[in-house]
Amino acid sequence: MPSIRPRFLYTVAFLGGMVSLGVELAASRLLAPYFGESLPVWAAVIGLILLYLTVGYFLGGRWADRSPSPATLYEIAIWGAGLVGVVPFIARPVLLAAVEGMARLDVPLVVGPFAAVLLFFAAPVTLLGCISPFVIRLLVDRVERAGGVAGRVYAVSTAGSLLGTYLAVFVLVPTVGTRLTFVTLALLLLVPALWGLARVRPRRAVLYLWMPLLLLGLALWGRGRPIKPQAGVIYEAESAHHYIQVVERGGCRYLYLNEGLGIHSVYCPGARRVGGTWDLFAVAPFFNPPPFPPERVRSMAMVGLAGGTVPKLYTQFFGPIPIDGVELDPAVVRTGREYFGMTEANLRVTVGDGRAVLARSPRRYTVVGVDAYRLPYIPWYLATVEFFGEVREHLEEDGVLVVNVGRAPGDERLVAAIGATLRTVFPSVHAIEVPNSYNTILVATVRPTSAENLGANRALITDPDLARIVDEARANLRPVPEGGIVLTDDRAPVEAITHAMIVRYVMGGEK
Repeated sequence: MPSIRPRFLYTVAFLGGMVSLGVELAASRLLAPYFGESLPVWAAVIGLILLYLTVGYFLGGRWADRSPSPATLYEIAIWGAGLVGVVPFIARPVLLAAVEGMARLDVPLVVGPFAAVLLFFAAPVTLLGCISPFVIRLLVDRVERAGGVAGRVYAVSTAGSLLGTYLAVFVLVPTVGTRLTFVTLALLLLVPALWGLARVRPRRAVLYLWMPLLLLGLALWGRGRPIKPQAGVIYEAESAHHYIQVVERGGCRYLYLNEGLGIHSVYCPGARRVGGTWDLFAVAPFFNPPPFPPERVRSMAMVGLAGGTVPKLYTQFFGPIPIDGVELDPAVVRTGREYFGMTEANLRVTVGDGRAVLARSPRRYTVVGVDAYRLPYIPWYLATVEFFGEVREHLEEDGVLVVNVGRAPGDERLVAAIGATLRTVFPSVHAIEVPNSYNTILVATVRPTSAENLGANRALITDPDLARIVDEARANLRPVPEGGIVLTDDRAPVEAITHAMIVRYVMGGEK
């Protein structure tokens, strides 16, 4: 039998670490189209992956003591890698079963598949966890060298984990997609492990040749298949930030991100308005004291640009005013330009985090819009006193801030919290309930204003479509809910509030 080659064993440890962290990040992307990428999803993925690795460390150490053979190590790596590669394919039917549950907010149909998919990672990640302690056992020939060997193995494994993190997020997922990310990670460990086994047990290695062939076959079979089927899908992509779908129905296009329940942009070629939340963004400046005709809307910034629906409406109603749009994901920007007609000459797009971009901007605006959802959550740092203070510094003397906030039937805790936070920065805050939706539009004004201003400024609007939108807004004005907590950068439990709203609703709260 050939002698043990320490460098190759270190390589196996490196690849084991790389695949384990790559799988953790790919797991979150596998779940995102169905369950989103909220903090609880990340907590569940990270927590269980750590649990499986812990079990693997324990079992790997005992296994190595009982069978300190390189062949055993390579077979552990082969099975761990092979199971990693098949996870997205065996998870697919289970995840599709969760679609109905998400649509109906049916707890068993959501939690069941979520738990099942996480269990699919138990065997492969546990086997990956076995690799490092097994390598240590094979490399330790004298007790006095154990500490140095263990340190080097875990350093090499951690370096592999670092590479796996960046490889999955910045290279594999955006380039080849989630399914092929799993397959690629699997093959990066499987092929060297097979080569190592072939050196010590050639006949045994031949018995595993079916495994890379199976993974390649699954990759070819899954190529071009939709990640999450939906009627009318004309485009599907994955980026470092989002799972993106464009759906076409009734002559309009709809942008879905991640879990695919919330619509982030609408484009109806030839239509001057699209309805719902987007239209109501246009009424925000008319809360100013009259007379405030449309010509006084001079500029706009949109945090959470998505496919550019709101800037398109502002351009139609207020002319080619300068508009700065900020979007975190360059892939969403490309989608907006290609599928949503986001080609207005007056729209300047900046790719980056909305708060950071706004903080660096020297410009002041008549309107700042915030619609940066990753449904059903709004980023907490875009809902704090400090952020709203930065927005006010970028508003003109008659400027307004308009924010899209989620709610549940009979539960407006998040609306109340953001409303209370806005009141600490702005003298007046108004609420518009979006009909047939779980959304409330909050409008905060730099100058003291009243809801009656909408009616007074309505008489100055000659555009019939814009006038109808103002009428709809007036019909759906509501008092801003009282009793909300003030959100700060130090304490902004936005997700906790949202979780409580969802749980109350699905457990039989007010419907």
